[in-house]
Amino acid sequence: MKESILKGKHILAVDDEPDVLATLEEEILGACPDCRVDKASQYEEAVQKIRSSAYDLVILDIMGVRGFELLELAVSRNLLVVMLTAHALSPEALKRSYELKARAYLPKEKLGEIVPFLEDVLTHEFSSGWKRLFEKMTDFFDKKFGEGWKAKLGKDWWGWD
Repeated sequence: MKESILKGKHILAVDDEPDVLATLEEEILGACPDCRVDKASQYEEAVQKIRSSAYDLVILDIMGVRGFELLELAVSRNLLVVMLTAHALSPEALKRSYELKARAYLPKEKLGEIVPFLEDVLTHEFSSGWKRLFEKMTDFFDKKFGEGWKAKLGKDWWGWD
């Protein structure tokens, strides 16, 4: 088995749902026991952790913990951020995540596949990472968002076709 690029990485997971935090920790540590996973369940706690620690990756829920505000803070500190959502699963939230420089946008339905997505974030630059995400997730997004969702947002907002 190939060693994960996550080996030795320090990751912050922020979500107001304890079961989601537990699943994230289980998935990440299951693939890479040498990772360090910090967790936060409230906005203020997440702000403190983002400001006081150096993380290789930050996973943020959009709803419940003011994820977009945390995204702006984390990006201002040059942290790589993955947005995770169930309730804010929409084309608009996807576009906003991209525009605010998140490195990926994932539905909570895909928690069981989080490790390959995190590995992609660490492996690919911003644009190529998003392109890869779209290659993997286009069918999913098309089913969830419906026909024409990309055009509705403005065809060229992501910079490739």
